Amino acid sequence: MSRFDNRKPKQPDDLVNERVRFKEVLVIDQNGDQLGVKSSREALDIAYDANLDLVCVAPNAKPPVCRIMDFGKYRFEQQKKAREMKKNSKVVTLKETQLSVTIDTHDKNVKLKRTLKWLEEGNKVKVAIRFRGRQLAHVDLGKKVIDDFVEECAEVGQIEKPAKLEGRTLTAILAPKKKK
Repeated sequence: MSRFDNRKPKQPDDLVNERVRFKEVLVIDQNGDQLGVKSSREALDIAYDANLDLVCVAPNAKPPVCRIMDFGKYRFEQQKKAREMKKNSKVVTLKETQLSVTIDTHDKNVKLKRTLKWLEEGNKVKVAIRFRGRQLAHVDLGKKVIDDFVEECAEVGQIEKPAKLEGRTLTAILAPKKKK
C-alpha cells in the first residue's frame, strides 16, 4: 500500500465474536441443539468456554441467530464450496456468424462448419444478415437464408430466438442442444 493511500483497510464484514452486537440472540451450539435466547455476552462466554467462535448466521432474523462453531474451519469450507462451484460452471459465450442475402453455397458451408463447431463446444451463436441499400426491400430473401442455415444446424443446435429484423440487421440466436 502506498504511503499516501488514505483509504481505510477493508474490514471483514462477518459478524464473529465481539462483532456480534445484538442485545439478545438465539444460540445454536456446535451439535446443532438450540440453547435458547441469550444475551450476546452470555453467548460469547459459552463459545469461549468451548474454545470456539460465536458466528451470526442470520442477522436479519428476530432474534438474530448465532451459532457456536470453529469460524476458520467454516470459512475454509465456504471457500472450498465456492471454488468447486466455479470449477463446475461453464461460461457460455455468444459467437457471431455474419451471412449475406447473396451468399454463395461454398461460403455458406464454411460458415456452417464453423457454427456447428461452436455449437458442439457449448457456445451460443448469433446468426446475422446485414442489409445494405436496396437489399432492405427483400427481407424475405434474408429470412429464407437464415431459416435454411438454422435448419442445417438443427442436428446440434436449437433456435433460442427466431429471426427478427432489428434496424438493418436480421438476427437469430442458436443454442446448443441439451445432451441427454
